[in-house]
Amino acid sequence: MRFKKLNLNLIVVLDALLSECNVTKAGLRLHVSQTTISDALGRLREYFNDELLTQVGRKMVPTPLGASLAKPVRDMLLQADIILTTRPMFDPAAAERKFTFMISDYVTTVLMLKAIPLLAKVAPKVVVEIIPQSNVPSESLDRGDIDFLIIPQAFLAPDCPSAELFTDAFCCVAWTGNTLVGEVIDEQQFLALGHVMVKLGSHRQPSIEEFFFKTLRSARRIETITMDFNAVPQAVVGTQRVAIVHRKLAEHYAALLPIRIVPLTFELPTITEYIQWNRYSAHDPAIIWMRDLLRSLAAAELRSR
Repeated sequence: MRFKKLNLNLIVVLDALLSECNVTKAGLRLHVSQTTISDALGRLREYFNDELLTQVGRKMVPTPLGASLAKPVRDMLLQADIILTTRPMFDPAAAERKFTFMISDYVTTVLMLKAIPLLAKVAPKVVVEIIPQSNVPSESLDRGDIDFLIIPQAFLAPDCPSAELFTDAFCCVAWTGNTLVGEVIDEQQFLALGHVMVKLGSHRQPSIEEFFFKTLRSARRIETITMDFNAVPQAVVGTQRVAIVHRKLAEHYAALLPIRIVPLTFELPTITEYIQWNRYSAHDPAIIWMRDLLRSLAAAELRSR
């Protein structure tokens, strides 16, 4: 089909090219040959009278026009997808639908692992896919690569609707056999102890270090660094180290591991997790249903503690 003399199938190719900036990867994404993508790029260049992507060394880089087309082209495809897939009603008992979530392993443990058996009962044909957070999770949501993003309030995608899920606190945990830790830990002892911490993503960003610099004006003595939240309470077992953990995660592991929550003489911050969805799917009954189910579950299982 042509619109304004352009074959609309080329818009799909243009989106893949502007996203991947690589002919081979765009072909793999669309399950077509490199020759097919190269031919489509030639026709797109002719239509727009612009190179759209130029070779710079070993990389392809969008031209100014190409870069300006990336977001509207993606938005056009997102709107088309919503038109084609949205139904006036959503029947969870009969629906065959996949929901993709980008969430941390912390949220997976304290919320999604409670949601999965519930979904198995009320929506047996629904598939839930959980993928790890990228370095820029808002981009995945904005592009429509995921259905939901669950993330702390400070990192919300600015142009996508959101709703509060639950609030959690941080706490200190230690191995039950830790001989350096008594009934409570003051600031001086806290800074003297060895710590386990997490750094997330390929950028290896620490999750709570800014608080310690601002509040205690000092860095913790980090002796173990993990790549996910779930490993932190496990890594204190058998050591004289302590760790700062989300309280709900700490309570979860305190029932499974020989660790205990140790009160501190100073306060730690709280964190509020939000659920976000793409603005174009805001009126999709399936998205509304899943969002409301998770909010109700969070209210029942997490906010009451």
